[in-house]
Amino acid sequence: MLNDHQRLMNVFALSGEVTGRKKLQKMIYIAKKLGFPFQEKFEFHFYGPYSEELSLRVEELCNFGFLDETKEDKGGYSQYKYSMTAEGSEFLEEYDIEVPNLKECLTNMNEQSARFLELVSTVLYFEHDPREEVEEKIQTLKPKQGYTSEEIEEAYQYIAMLRKTKTPCDEKN
Repeated sequence: MLNDHQRLMNVFALSGEVTGRKKLQKMIYIAKKLGFPFQEKFEFHFYGPYSEELSLRVEELCNFGFLDETKEDKGGYSQYKYSMTAEGSEFLEEYDIEVPNLKECLTNMNEQSARFLELVSTVLYFEHDPREEVEEKIQTLKPKQGYTSEEIEEAYQYIAMLRKTKTPCDEKN
């Protein structure tokens, strides 16, 4: 089993059930941007940062029987829920992959809406640009989301809070 698969399994061990593919993508991207040891490559996509590698790893873990994927019909769309299986938990117990403060970070993000995490991840994606440009890009790239200046400010505050409360370590694996 590859280290990246183990790290991903650890996400579910620490945060429990994650509802939504988009939410999972944003949680991993944000954690990576905060310095946690995730290696997936992300590109900007319709809903913000997206990793094909991450999607493939999730699919592989489901195929191995380590993750359970439940599909729910929500009327006009399908929503997926992911959780660790007993086999996944048993397998993960054999590996020591503790990452300080990751559980707190993931738990906090898992409590947020996918819409808000999409905004946070978009802000982080463009974080090296001046704030005014970031807001302009958000309004241009995501007009249907209707993000307000107050929500964008809340995203910046949320990022600052996450950065203050975590100190990831360098993983040697």
